[in-house]
Amino acid sequence: MYRVLRRHGLCLPVGYTAEVRQAAGVRRQAFIDPPTRRNRLWQADFSEFETLGAGVWNLGGVVDYRANVNPACTVGVTKTTKDAIAFFEAALAEVETLLGVTWIEDLTDPATGEIGTLIIVTDNGPCFKSGGFAAWVASKRQIRHVGTRRKAPWTNGVIERFFGALKYERLYRHDIGDGVDPAAHVASFNTIYNTIRPHEAIGMARPLERYRQTPQPNTPDPEYVSDP
Repeated sequence: MYRVLRRHGLCLPVGYTAEVRQAAGVRRQAFIDPPTRRNRLWQADFSEFETLGAGVWNLGGVVDYRANVNPACTVGVTKTTKDAIAFFEAALAEVETLLGVTWIEDLTDPATGEIGTLIIVTDNGPCFKSGGFAAWVASKRQIRHVGTRRKAPWTNGVIERFFGALKYERLYRHDIGDGVDPAAHVASFNTIYNTIRPHEAIGMARPLERYRQTPQPNTPDPEYVSDP
């Protein structure tokens, strides 16, 4: 019976329970004791938007949990593994534009040289559970991927709030007919969202201001101060 079940892919893999427990531990670390530093926890997802004449387009976005800043939001017709990797790569590249250092340099403790970990949280969609996405994560040694708990979409609430703001404050207020328009609107809104619009969730600060704050040195649980 076991051989028949295994042949049809109906048996759980060896170590499955340990993997589930490890994922749950990372989830607790991410949400029960949230980070106090930028680029330690990102939430990401796809969201659909229907245009008037060009069908449904997919928005792929990332939001930093600490600062609420959105380093990337792509617009495309699909939401494949390739699309997911593309918006993460765009977000990682944008870190250097926003901070003047690479994401690896920002994860590195200047006093000890120890490199921290960036946890990326997504839902359990096929593109995020694929072997290709797992291979991409494995190639980035300082990144860990965590899926949201089943039937608990609120555990990815920061990125969902971003998509809600994008749609209700910009996209739904315009007659968008093709795929060029949403990309232009997303880019324009992103500037407002990151640099102009105050956010109640971060004490009415602007995300880019919060994101560019630097931790005080020699403190185990750093408080943030403004850059000079």
